[in-house]
Amino acid sequence: MGNVLCCCSEPVDFDGEVDLYHFDLLRAVGKGAFGKVRVVQHKRSHKMYALKYIEKSKCIKQKAVANIIQERRLLEEIDHPFVVNLRYAFQDDENCYFVLDLMLGGDLRFHLDRLKRIPEDTVRFWTAELSSALSYMHKQRIVHRDLKPDNILLDELGHVHITDFNVAIHYSERRLHTSVAGSMAYMAPEVIGQTGYTWCVDWWSLGVVVWELLFRKRPFDGHTADKMKSAITKGPIRFPTRVDEYCSVEAQDFLHGLLDRNYKTRLGCRKGRGVRDIRSHPWFASMDWESLENKEIQPPYVPDRDKANFDVSHELDEFLMVEKPLTHSKRKKANRDLDKMKPEMRQLEEQFTVYDFSKHRRKSYYPHNQPIASNVHETDTEHSEVIQSTTNTLQPTATIIARSRACTPSPDYDGSGRESPPTLPAGDTVVYSTTDAAS
Repeated sequence: MGNVLCCCSEPVDFDGEVDLYHFDLLRAVGKGAFGKVRVVQHKRSHKMYALKYIEKSKCIKQKAVANIIQERRLLEEIDHPFVVNLRYAFQDDENCYFVLDLMLGGDLRFHLDRLKRIPEDTVRFWTAELSSALSYMHKQRIVHRDLKPDNILLDELGHVHITDFNVAIHYSERRLHTSVAGSMAYMAPEVIGQTGYTWCVDWWSLGVVVWELLFRKRPFDGHTADKMKSAITKGPIRFPTRVDEYCSVEAQDFLHGLLDRNYKTRLGCRKGRGVRDIRSHPWFASMDWESLENKEIQPPYVPDRDKANFDVSHELDEFLMVEKPLTHSKRKKANRDLDKMKPEMRQLEEQFTVYDFSKHRRKSYYPHNQPIASNVHETDTEHSEVIQSTTNTLQPTATIIARSRACTPSPDYDGSGRESPPTLPAGDTVVYSTTDAAS
């Protein structure tokens, strides 16, 4: 067989389904609550990727089976220059695997912590790329719900890419979404207040991100959940002292537009206008959007290729055997009896399906991807709460997701089965445990 490679006496059949044996395992670069990320190289194409692997037992323990499957499905639908795109998906006895575009430039949180100030031109360039990605996702009926610097990765050239679709969902045409999902510091008022929200929440989150990039602090503060909620829903929005030293008047107006508590008049959300209001804003007066989306514009900031743009302690953990290292292993359950499996494990086996971008066409799961019901019966008492530290201070960037309220009809829904734009996200009925997002 011309497509079989022999390595360490293990034959690799590249004509068969993709599995871990198709890749060489390289350095570890990230870690989340139950997922880890490492660099891998495809043995035949020699192309480098990021491998995100999620331990099934931890996924089941944290009641995250449904949103892992949903993330897998959503990623298959997406292919955009400013998104970390899915290339392969598969599983073995212990883990579920996402093979994604490799971004070696680090996340924006990493650079925020190390740069004294990020120039306005750099922030404007990143914001334009992010707005292009958000507009594309919304056209695909996807709302990310967790946009923050931690979930924005740079490639080696300096282009930004949105990652981590762990709490992303398809939005519905008939009713508002009401679950509390995302990271509190970046949540829109309508999310925190559970008054019903749409894809417009992503534009609010973008406003918080832009503010933080420009001023090195977020617009809303609070050491407890209640104080943070109060600041976001009704606190004043005040620019820092000497704001003109940080950014232009146009940038300030852009921020005011995104941080509008009325989503119907929020920049990017106005009926009949949408993203056109973003692209025509004076802050982007000189932006060539076609060249931007073709990646023909030189990014104003390029990460240092001679340095590791991530926390090297992740690699040290595996080297010192602090955590179980990832290894190639054959599936023990060659003839798996699904009827004998626990419901959650069976759900993963059946619904976390194989994907190979070189063999499969991307497809949409809408509307069948909303919501994914858990096979576990959960009580109404299993609500997620905002993560609190031992000192009862808020961890504002931790990702959370909680149960939605009863169905909230869209104010634009006319009862005909169709609805005037903006279209609205689906409510979820599944409770997931509070987790830190896996990067």
